[in-house]
Amino acid sequence: MRVKSRESRSGFQDLFQSAGWLKCGHLDNQSILQPGAKLWLTGPQCVGGSRPESRMGGRGQLTEPGEPDSRRGGNAYTWEEVERHCHRNDQWLVINRRVYNVTQWAKRHPGGFRVISHYAGEDATEAFTAFHPDPKFVQKFLKPLLIGELAATEPSQDRNKNAAVVQDFQILRAQVESKGLFRAQPLFFFLQLGHILLLEALSWMILWVWGTSWMLTLLCSVLLATAQSQAGWLQHDFGHLSVFKKSSWNHVLQKFLIGHLKGASANWWNHRHSQHHAKPNVFSKDPDVNMVHVFVVGDKQPVEYGIKKIKYMPYHHQHQYFFLVGPPLLIPVYFHLQILRTMFSRKDWVDLIWSMSYYLRYFCCYFPLYGLFGTVALITFVRFLESHWFVWVTQMNHLPMDIDHEKHQDWLSMQLKATCNIEQSCFNDWFSGHLNFQIEHHLFPTMPRHNYHLVAPLVHALCEKHGIPYQVKTMWQGLTDVVHSLKNSGDLWLDAYLHK
Repeated sequence: MRVKSRESRSGFQDLFQSAGWLKCGHLDNQSILQPGAKLWLTGPQCVGGSRPESRMGGRGQLTEPGEPDSRRGGNAYTWEEVERHCHRNDQWLVINRRVYNVTQWAKRHPGGFRVISHYAGEDATEAFTAFHPDPKFVQKFLKPLLIGELAATEPSQDRNKNAAVVQDFQILRAQVESKGLFRAQPLFFFLQLGHILLLEALSWMILWVWGTSWMLTLLCSVLLATAQSQAGWLQHDFGHLSVFKKSSWNHVLQKFLIGHLKGASANWWNHRHSQHHAKPNVFSKDPDVNMVHVFVVGDKQPVEYGIKKIKYMPYHHQHQYFFLVGPPLLIPVYFHLQILRTMFSRKDWVDLIWSMSYYLRYFCCYFPLYGLFGTVALITFVRFLESHWFVWVTQMNHLPMDIDHEKHQDWLSMQLKATCNIEQSCFNDWFSGHLNFQIEHHLFPTMPRHNYHLVAPLVHALCEKHGIPYQVKTMWQGLTDVVHSLKNSGDLWLDAYLHK
């Protein structure tokens, strides 16, 4: 509706008050929206209104769901008010004590809407700082979403987060930044890319020159699986924006690596992996602990399944059938189908083209040597080998750790409960893509991996100060703990299933 004059606005005020929408008798003349816009009511807290609470923006503001009002930037909110806005169609979060309505922005968030949803109704300051290497650039997107600030009487941390731990971790991050540990050495990453391309070329040349005997085919498969695994670690670096200062350069190199060299989707990986980092080992938020009823993990889920008599699989034998359905099938079956479904459902044609370029390259190289069936068999076998490598490296840092429902912990405590390190060595660094420093990677996801060993002593000292366990294992212990944790979870399920 159009508001033509001050008198007409007064008429609307009388109308609203007579209708019972305002019983405090106040309507700010400036609260009537601009011509052609929907109606907003702002002003002091009013009681007795007839509008449903789901449409109240807090402090008595009547808004359309999910639509921020930048003119309310001076409002003050309590944590109780912020925590109520944690639903799919109503999401607020706090960054540096400022309150933002991100309901509509979540759908356009480059990291995916789910990672924002996981922090709806919470303080997201530490996660925001961890994920964005250039916070000033992101501020221009946040400014229109600002609706107010926390009240002066409210603490900076929500729920039961340890303020001393939060403050000390902020100091540590400032020290790390001042030491230049977030600056990458491009030569390091281009050498990584060079040895991947060399392995790819060497595998093809061996077959082209010496033939396709069984032994040479096996050697070629091992070289290709090594190249695939190392390309996976390298695209992981670019996906975390830890190489170049310009995000666009990181994105292009990531698409080349994960698309052209691996046949996967960068957007699929980013949306999935950002959730894992935001809430590691948290049920319903970390997709890496969503075992689609094939396994039960941690100490809580097995008991819950057992009490409810849920038995999709013989979970007390899961440490045995893990070797049949875990490492062999994750990449060639589960991830492959999930990637295809995601690209087509989201109409992500750019990633689809990058992915198809991988298969085109493979068939051009190996079809003349093996024919159609042999080429498909070679690709499948390489995926099979790579899948083992990927599963064991990623799970030894997380699966034996604490896996639970949301606890709303501070960043340091949450990450240390969900991750552990593997001892440093040249082989371990190369074999795992430096993810043997999983603790440091989770605390500082945008840090170049060649600097993890430099920040590790500082993190260890901070953990000792606050009594937070900092676990470092041998490679063998990390691998065996995966099996032991599955057996322990299976035993918990069986006990609850039979006796509770």
